[in-house]
Amino acid sequence: MKEVNDQSELPIAETFSSIQGEGKLVGTPSFFIRVSGCNLRCTWCDTPYASWSPEGQQRSVSSLIDEAVASGLKHIVLTGGEPMIFDPITPLCNSLHKRGLHVTIETAGTVHRAVACDLMSISPKLANSTPTEHDPRDPGGTWRRRHEARRLNIDALQRLIDDARGAGRAFQLKFVVTGQEDVTEIDSLLDALDNWSNHDVLLMPEGVTPPSQEQCAWIVRVCTQRGWRFCRRLHIDLFGNVRGT
Repeated sequence: MKEVNDQSELPIAETFSSIQGEGKLVGTPSFFIRVSGCNLRCTWCDTPYASWSPEGQQRSVSSLIDEAVASGLKHIVLTGGEPMIFDPITPLCNSLHKRGLHVTIETAGTVHRAVACDLMSISPKLANSTPTEHDPRDPGGTWRRRHEARRLNIDALQRLIDDARGAGRAFQLKFVVTGQEDVTEIDSLLDALDNWSNHDVLLMPEGVTPPSQEQCAWIVRVCTQRGWRFCRRLHIDLFGNVRGT
């Protein structure tokens, strides 16, 4: 097949086979393609090598397709960083989808692209994600200001949801929470969006270690009250915070 330009390249931090650790497809064996580069700088980012200090190498789209197919896995996860800021993500998604592979895109939802995927996994960033005033990684607060200005794009979020609904494809709204005060912000954001159901909303405890019983308890309580889903990070439970999982 020649759906892609062989010269199309993406900055890639890592590729690996593992299980999906988050969301509606948790536990599913998947091949991961992690792009390097992001338009945000979450204070608690668990993949700083793809955001705060992006690393990796340029890879052709065609080589990524070949590697994904060779993995033998039917589920492909495009993550980051932020995959939606790169133009070649569109031909990569479309080509993987044409090969009959199930494609999940992990995005913060700040950028809209019309891409072919089976699960649009949207993780809108709450105020808890903004770098603190004295973050040593951000002298002068440049990224703090950029992040706060960019972290929510209602128009892009709505278009991503509408695209998925219109194509009959799945999506999820996955929120990283640090405390009960986050629920008010989530309620406000959901009030600004249409075309979603409680079944699509997931709450995930922040952290790079398994959450405490106390942390889980209040999240479970909120999810039970609102009909949302509780979402642990299975890969953290199984492997810890290590790359390639």
